[in-house]
Amino acid sequence: MAEQARPEEPGRLAVATVVFSVCVLTIVGSYHAVAGFAAIIDDAFFVEPDHYPYALDVTAWGWLHLIVGMIVLAAALTLLSGYLWARAVGVVVALLSALECYFFAPYYPVWCVIMIALDVLVIWSLVRYARPVSHKLLGVDGPSR
Repeated sequence: MAEQARPEEPGRLAVATVVFSVCVLTIVGSYHAVAGFAAIIDDAFFVEPDHYPYALDVTAWGWLHLIVGMIVLAAALTLLSGYLWARAVGVVVALLSALECYFFAPYYPVWCVIMIALDVLVIWSLVRYARPVSHKLLGVDGPSR
C-alpha cells in the first residue's frame, strides 16, 4: 500500500512572512483609511500638484483612500483562513493598493514609495507561502481546500 505524500512543512521564514503580510496589510489599510479621513476632513491637508493629468479633488482622493483602506483591512482579516480565494483577494488588494499609491504619489511621494514597496513584499509573500502556513497556524490537517 502506497503512503500518501504529506505536504511540506512550512519553515520559520514562511510563517514569519505570512504573519508579516497580515500585519503589513493591516497597517497599509489603516494608513489608507487615516489618509482618507484626513483628506475628507481637511481639503488643505494634501497639496494638489500643478498640471497632473490624474488630478482629482482632494476629497475624491480621500473617499477613494477610505474605501480602499476598508477593503485592505477586510482582506487582511481573511488571510489566515487558508482558502485560496483569501490569498487571491490579498494579492489583488495589495496590487490595488500599490496602483492607488502610484497615482497618488504626486500628493505624498515618499510615503507612497514606501507603501508600494510594502505591497510588493505582501504580494511576494502571499504567492510564495500563504496556504501551507495558514493551515499550520490554524491546525488544519484535512485535504487541501
